[in-house]
Amino acid sequence: MIKEGKRERERRWEKEREQPTTPNIPEEKPYYITTPIFYPNSSPHVGHLHTLITADILARYQRIRHPHRPVHFLTGTDEHGLKIQKAARAKGIPEKEFCDVLSQQFRQLADRANVSRTIFMRTTDPNHYKTVQHVWRELASQDLIYKGSYAGWYSVTDECFYTPSQISQPDPSSDLSSSSPIAIETGNPVEWCEEENYMFRLSSFRDRLLDYYKGNPRAIFPPIYRDKLIEELEGGLADLSVSRPRSRLGWGVPVPGDETQTVYVWFDALLIYLSGIKYPFSPFEAEKHGWPVDVQVIGKDILKFHALHLPSFLLALGLPLQRKLYAHAHWTVAQKKMSKSWGNVADPFAAMDRKEGGGVDAVRWYIARVGGRARENVDWNHDELNKFFRELMSLMGNLYLRVTSPKISDIALSQSAMHGSTTLDNADYATYTDAELHPEIKVIREVTDMLPGKVIHLLDNFEIADAAEELGNVLRQANKSFTCLEPWSPSCPPSLVRATYFSMLDALHVVGTCMQPFIPESAERLLDAMGVPTESRSLQLMMDAKQRYTWGIVHERIKLF
Repeated sequence: MIKEGKRERERRWEKEREQPTTPNIPEEKPYYITTPIFYPNSSPHVGHLHTLITADILARYQRIRHPHRPVHFLTGTDEHGLKIQKAARAKGIPEKEFCDVLSQQFRQLADRANVSRTIFMRTTDPNHYKTVQHVWRELASQDLIYKGSYAGWYSVTDECFYTPSQISQPDPSSDLSSSSPIAIETGNPVEWCEEENYMFRLSSFRDRLLDYYKGNPRAIFPPIYRDKLIEELEGGLADLSVSRPRSRLGWGVPVPGDETQTVYVWFDALLIYLSGIKYPFSPFEAEKHGWPVDVQVIGKDILKFHALHLPSFLLALGLPLQRKLYAHAHWTVAQKKMSKSWGNVADPFAAMDRKEGGGVDAVRWYIARVGGRARENVDWNHDELNKFFRELMSLMGNLYLRVTSPKISDIALSQSAMHGSTTLDNADYATYTDAELHPEIKVIREVTDMLPGKVIHLLDNFEIADAAEELGNVLRQANKSFTCLEPWSPSCPPSLVRATYFSMLDALHVVGTCMQPFIPESAERLLDAMGVPTESRSLQLMMDAKQRYTWGIVHERIKLF
């Protein structure tokens, strides 16, 4: 088991390293976690679902880790920009009407996946407009925004400019000579643009950002992305275009004081994390609103916007930087990036609605187990989804059915009565004698006692897949021990049946509690079946073996999946 002192030191070290210039944030500050706001130019795919579920696992973990601390969880849709404007006009409908339909699909995706978001924001919200224009005026008042001419390669798909070194030109000698240049990073086409717009003095923040990331090795997870970012910063930063001519882009927030310009879509979108918690507020009031954000879950392809652009805006506003950026890799299909043009986009609704697939919790478990390592792109595979779900169903669902069979529970409860107790509480559990501690009982008790500390350590360090694997390991050991003990056998002493019964219920209680962030519906079904009170479902309680053995009436033969 991880010692209490060591774990607390690790957590304290992490906080100090992440924000060395910021005072320790009190427990009362709401925990604030965000996803990117999704671009609703088309229907959601499993990549969006991955981001939502990853953030939800971390949000739900915080709720059972610190039950009395509020959690703010923001997601939403990014509804401005040239891509939306073109898509809406192609359909012959107003942009807002186009966005209303698709934004609702993303809201439905979050609801269908049992994502516990508390804030759903849209960039078309009037309050967000006010935040964007307030920030613009504030930055302009500091002479951080100036008008200039800009020439460069622009990707409508990515909604961003690229430098010549970030562009791949077509080979004139090949059959593809008529193709457009493409962005090396995304493979999307780019076009040359020359226009007058407003620029943000991003270059002036280069040294402060470089010092920050060099001094904060845990600011970005996985660490490899921080290393790449430092390399980019060491090469220098160019000023950032933060507007487009309104004649070209009419769908967006107007630049304050200049109706001929529209605020650049990324400048607009990044400020949603502030408008979602009622900015503007003074830096002295930030903590009560939840700022700084504790974790921002993003795809690796949008890291630079969150690690360079947003922090520069925050520094200019006098606000603390984000505490952690969690940049995950992508899902692919047959090792290819999902694309509508290739017809290989995996539908998240279809995945959750498959009758043979186990529903929402099966998809959540698959995403945690396979996509929870964040570092490498992984292939979406329905056969693998089914495999992981069947394993979970066998390990947890079948164990509960076996343990609570009347043949075993009747003997165990009659033994409890002989010990002067008819309820499954800590007093009854404490009546075991050393003679009853069969080696297999000792093993299952030990792995059960160690599990909460392991899960806390891994999720505090954002190792989602490893935490899920630890849960599976304990279930495998419980099933193995149960089979070895054979409590259904006439030759098994009643006292050992009783010890087995209680030990397995304890393991299921702890596993069920730790499973709540991953498979909330199934975990709730298990804990309800065991009669576990709501107040006995926190990770803090699971750490104390003497306090957690509190159950109500355990229902027999309940099907969990």
